Amino acid sequence: MTYDRSYWEELWARTLREHPDKVAQHPPNAHLVAEVARLNPGRALDAGCGHGAETRWLVAQGWEVTAVDFSASALAHAMTTAEALGPEIAERITWVEGDLAVWTPPPAHFDLVVCLYVHVAGSVGEMVRRMASGVAPGGALLMVGHCPVDPATGAPTAASGQVQVSVESAVAALDPGEWELVVAGERPRAVAGTGVDAVILGRRRG
Repeated sequence: MTYDRSYWEELWARTLREHPDKVAQHPPNAHLVAEVARLNPGRALDAGCGHGAETRWLVAQGWEVTAVDFSASALAHAMTTAEALGPEIAERITWVEGDLAVWTPPPAHFDLVVCLYVHVAGSVGEMVRRMASGVAPGGALLMVGHCPVDPATGAPTAASGQVQVSVESAVAALDPGEWELVVAGERPRAVAGTGVDAVILGRRRG
């Protein structure tokens, strides 16, 4: 299976068509809520925003958000959902259709960069460094990836055919002279089903 742009666009279009209520009720990521709730709001990048649950949560916490995804269907749904919440929410989000395989954030621009469960088409290290380049001094980088194998059982997970961020790849890509690692470990998924997530929270030294 090829997890390319066409695959994700088709998946999003089908999911939104067949299960719109389920998507609409999907809560923001538990790792994001746990790690970001304590941060002072500023400018945030939601890289790989999907249907926008995390973007809307960030805005509700006071952040100004740039939300990027390469699925036109997902972005259209996310934008419509945000607009339904009123202008005080919608006006604080900038939607960008972009492919994270090549899209680069403005350098040192964001107080928070979030990148959750993104399938990496090329080098994981290169993608981590590219997303990290958008973090301003004193800002934070949160990356989460599905582990391809459940360490408790040795069984492949739903992400077994994908390349996602791991603790090892993220730690290796972040210069310790420039980054303080606040969290770098594997955590059981907080939703139904088996699996473990790699969670990395780094703070760029000011």
